[in-house]
Amino acid sequence: MSRANTLSFVLRAKNRLKVMDALSKGKKISSQIEKETGMYRAHVSRTIKELQSHDLIVCINPEDRAFKFYSLSKKGKLILAEALKLLKP
Repeated sequence: MSRANTLSFVLRAKNRLKVMDALSKGKKISSQIEKETGMYRAHVSRTIKELQSHDLIVCINPEDRAFKFYSLSKKGKLILAEALKLLKP
Protein backbone atom coordinates (compact mmCIF):
# COMPACT_ATOMS: atom_id res chain seq x y z
CA MET A 1 0.00 0.00 0.00
CA SER A 2 1.38 3.38 -0.95
CA ARG A 3 2.05 6.12 1.57
CA ALA A 4 -0.86 8.19 0.21
CA ASN A 5 -3.24 5.22 0.51
CA THR A 6 -2.10 4.56 4.07
CA LEU A 7 -2.58 8.22 4.97
CA SER A 8 -6.06 8.12 3.43
CA PHE A 9 -6.83 4.93 5.40
CA VAL A 10 -6.00 6.71 8.68
CA LEU A 11 -7.88 9.90 7.83
CA ARG A 12 -11.04 8.04 6.77
CA ALA A 13 -11.89 7.06 10.37
CA LYS A 14 -11.67 9.32 13.42
CA ASN A 15 -11.08 6.33 15.68
CA ARG A 16 -7.87 5.38 13.87
CA LEU A 17 -6.49 8.85 14.37
CA LYS A 18 -7.60 8.88 18.03
CA VAL A 19 -5.85 5.58 18.79
CA MET A 20 -2.68 6.61 16.98
CA ASP A 21 -2.65 9.96 18.78
CA ALA A 22 -3.04 8.21 22.15
CA LEU A 23 -0.13 5.90 21.31
CA SER A 24 2.03 8.85 20.24
CA LYS A 25 2.37 9.67 23.95
CA GLY A 26 3.89 6.26 24.75
CA LYS A 27 3.04 2.58 24.95
CA LYS A 28 -0.37 1.71 26.36
CA ILE A 29 -2.73 -1.18 26.98
CA SER A 30 -6.19 -1.12 25.40
CA SER A 31 -7.98 -0.03 28.59
CA GLN A 32 -5.72 3.04 28.79
CA ILE A 33 -6.57 3.85 25.17
CA GLU A 34 -10.29 3.48 26.01
CA LYS A 35 -10.02 5.98 28.88
CA GLU A 36 -7.93 8.48 26.96
CA THR A 37 -10.04 8.46 23.80
CA GLY A 38 -13.49 7.86 25.30
CA MET A 39 -14.03 5.01 22.85
CA TYR A 40 -15.86 1.75 23.60
CA ARG A 41 -13.78 -1.40 24.16
CA ALA A 42 -15.07 -3.06 20.96
CA HIS A 43 -14.16 0.00 18.90
CA VAL A 44 -10.67 0.15 20.39
CA SER A 45 -10.13 -3.56 19.74
CA ARG A 46 -11.29 -3.32 16.13
CA THR A 47 -9.23 -0.19 15.49
CA ILE A 48 -6.10 -1.80 16.95
CA LYS A 49 -6.53 -4.77 14.60
CA GLU A 50 -7.02 -2.46 11.61
CA LEU A 51 -3.93 -0.41 12.44
CA GLN A 52 -1.85 -3.54 13.03
CA SER A 53 -2.88 -4.95 9.65
CA HIS A 54 -1.39 -1.82 8.03
CA ASP A 55 1.79 -1.99 10.17
CA LEU A 56 1.01 1.33 11.85
CA ILE A 57 1.10 -0.01 15.41
CA VAL A 58 2.83 -2.99 16.99
CA CYS A 59 2.14 -5.16 20.00
CA ILE A 60 5.24 -5.13 22.19
CA ASN A 61 4.38 -8.31 24.11
CA PRO A 62 2.15 -10.50 21.89
CA GLU A 63 2.63 -13.58 24.09
CA ASP A 64 0.86 -11.95 27.05
CA ARG A 65 -2.89 -12.55 26.92
CA ALA A 66 -4.07 -10.15 29.61
CA PHE A 67 -2.02 -6.96 29.25
CA LYS A 68 -0.84 -6.37 25.70
CA PHE A 69 1.12 -3.17 25.25
CA TYR A 70 0.84 -1.33 21.94
CA SER A 71 2.98 1.39 20.45
CA LEU A 72 3.32 3.22 17.15
CA SER A 73 5.64 1.72 14.58
CA LYS A 74 8.11 3.89 12.67
CA LYS A 75 5.67 3.92 9.76
CA GLY A 76 2.86 4.85 12.16
CA LYS A 77 4.82 7.80 13.55
CA LEU A 78 5.47 9.14 10.04
CA ILE A 79 1.85 8.71 8.93
CA LEU A 80 0.50 10.32 12.13
CA ALA A 81 2.80 13.32 11.68
CA GLU A 82 1.59 13.74 8.08
CA ALA A 83 -2.06 13.36 9.10
CA LEU A 84 -1.79 15.94 11.87
CA LYS A 85 -0.02 18.35 9.52
CA LEU A 86 -2.86 18.01 7.00
CA LEU A 87 -5.52 18.55 9.65
CA LYS A 88 -4.01 21.77 11.01
CA PRO A 89 -6.05 24.83 10.00
